[in-house]
Amino acid sequence: MVSNNKERAYLKSHPWITFKFDTRSLDYQTWILCGEAKSKCLHIIGAPLLPEVKKNLFQIALAKGAMATTAIEGNTLSEEEVERRIQGKLILPPSKEYLGIEIDNIVNAYNKIGKLVLETNFTKPDVKNIIEFNKMVLDNLPLDEGVVPGEIRKYQVGVGRYRGAPAEDCEFLLERYVDWLNQDFPVQDEQKMVFGILKAIVSHLYFVWIHPFGDGNGRTARLIEFQILLSVGVPAASAHLMSNHYNATRSEYYRQLDLSSKSNGDISSFIKYALQGFVDGLKDQIDTIQSQQLFVHWINHVHNTFADKERAEDKRRRKLILALSAQTGEIPVDEVRHISSRIAEMYAGVSEKTVQRDVEKLLDLNLIVKDKKGIRPKWELLSSFLSPAMARKRS
Repeated sequence: MVSNNKERAYLKSHPWITFKFDTRSLDYQTWILCGEAKSKCLHIIGAPLLPEVKKNLFQIALAKGAMATTAIEGNTLSEEEVERRIQGKLILPPSKEYLGIEIDNIVNAYNKIGKLVLETNFTKPDVKNIIEFNKMVLDNLPLDEGVVPGEIRKYQVGVGRYRGAPAEDCEFLLERYVDWLNQDFPVQDEQKMVFGILKAIVSHLYFVWIHPFGDGNGRTARLIEFQILLSVGVPAASAHLMSNHYNATRSEYYRQLDLSSKSNGDISSFIKYALQGFVDGLKDQIDTIQSQQLFVHWINHVHNTFADKERAEDKRRRKLILALSAQTGEIPVDEVRHISSRIAEMYAGVSEKTVQRDVEKLLDLNLIVKDKKGIRPKWELLSSFLSPAMARKRS
């Protein structure tokens, strides 16, 4: 047994594992991204959403997160298949069942971690919980000989050209890793989220450098990252975004991992890479949330516009604009009566002139826009600050 840290093998084989993080190495662009990340997380936290919309946003994020964290390890199920698996609707043949089990394991782990963070003081990584994470990741999966879920490895492993830290040092490094994460990162309340996001990124990087288990290290790293993000207040739907980014930019992810291990402990490039993907993902989520909020306000505006109109033709026109609001893009005027079965039934037996009059009345009410392509709801009416991009997205 090696008693002196200076004699440990990893110091020669993996000198980049220094357990040092100097925030002064981060450039101004990285700090701007940190501020953006915090601001956008707070925006999402404070955004009012209908319960069903909130549930749907979370389910989509969970499916994407589960797919991403397994796809980067080779799982070939599509996002749609993952959603169906989560819903209990995907039955796979025996030869592919392990792919579904991988998804089940990750989803169960995400849900368990989320519940623990919400209900207990589950805010700091520790060796015992990391071992449990690895057990959950590998549960009921076919594994290579010698791989035991949750057992620190006693042999050399690698991913591609990269080789994990020496097996003899893995237990020491895992304990050092946990102590470092829990002691050496700022915890000021006003900047808790910013430094928590940085801590999550660094935790991921160092864990895959160490590679303490025989299998499932990448998935375990992403669970640790997820735990840390949740614990500092990142919304649950947003805590999956880094996994999505790593998977969507897989070649760059591996390039950044390789680069960081050759830079004498300078991890600023990996941090900027991870942060940029996180911020981009947050922007997409905010666009989705704003689009849903716009839709809710628009429907309220439509009902208010027709509040004092009770004639049969007024009710028909209200139904038409509500149906148009559920469509995407412009609808040619001669196709308006066929946009849904309900609208087709409503206009059955009436002339095309009736449809034209209804369209003209909606134009008079300033509820639609008409051009050469057809008609669409006038979404931009709701806000003078609404960007053209948002109007196009809603259209």
